[in-house]
Amino acid sequence: MERNESSRNFILLGFSDRPKLEMVLFFTNMVFYFLAVMGNSTIIFLSVVDPRLHRPMYFFLCNLSLLDLCYTSSSIPQMLVNLWGPQKTITYMGCVIQLFAFLSVGGIECILLSVMAYDRFVAVCKPLHYMTIMHPQLCLRLAACAWLTGIANSILMSPLTMSLKRCGHHHINHFVCEMPAIIHISCVDTRRVEGLVFFLAIPIVLVPLAMILVSYGYIIATVLRIRSAAGRHKAFNTCSSHMIVVSLFYSTIIYMYMQPGNVASQDQGKFLTLFYCLVTPTLNPFIYTLRNKDVKGAMWKVLGKDQSLLDAIGH
Repeated sequence: MERNESSRNFILLGFSDRPKLEMVLFFTNMVFYFLAVMGNSTIIFLSVVDPRLHRPMYFFLCNLSLLDLCYTSSSIPQMLVNLWGPQKTITYMGCVIQLFAFLSVGGIECILLSVMAYDRFVAVCKPLHYMTIMHPQLCLRLAACAWLTGIANSILMSPLTMSLKRCGHHHINHFVCEMPAIIHISCVDTRRVEGLVFFLAIPIVLVPLAMILVSYGYIIATVLRIRSAAGRHKAFNTCSSHMIVVSLFYSTIIYMYMQPGNVASQDQGKFLTLFYCLVTPTLNPFIYTLRNKDVKGAMWKVLGKDQSLLDAIGH
């Protein structure tokens, strides 16, 4: 049975019950995917080529952009193929790869966002010691910790999820092989797996979230002590982009993975998954760059434009 199940393709039902919606989603998602790839690739490119962006904040932002590329590229091309034609299949190995990518990238991003919050805490609360504290070796260690933890979580949970007996069920009511959807088609008691998911969510999701909240608690207290309005505005701009990204990411990821076997894997879960694996990665580059003079300056430099033109646009 297990060998037979591991050799069968899965059917990703996706939005097949709404054929009119499928064409709308195809063209909309294709545009979003193009913007996500272009936006995140641009941030990575600029962070590498421009010396002004060789700082901890942009090092972590480069990592976030790489994660967003992994999120979208592991699921959206397959989704576009399934939306365009009548075939909704994905191979067993393709499903395993998608599951592994989603679990690892999700875990990495949770921890990376907490690392970025710590970076902002040091920048606002200890500005004179910023470069001493956030030295390159520490940044590399923090990033490596995030990547290794997320990958380790996926190495544990991916085989466990795929090993659940499905009794011949291979129709997944989703557009991607995500853990809640795969758990939902299992024909055995999944409470142990769901319990393990909830347990692992504590150090991977909730602890980083707590660290983010503590960091921003200190940041807000520090900002309120700044007497000048210009100083408060500058400190707020330093952190506002990260706060928006954290809100977008955590609001969906907690709902999905703190109740993996619940109704979140049905229609509501499809749109939530679409939001955090496509919409959020598309928005992140714009959120981080729209009010960031360093990134805009690097962009204009690459395009060969004069910096004075950038300043004029800024005003």
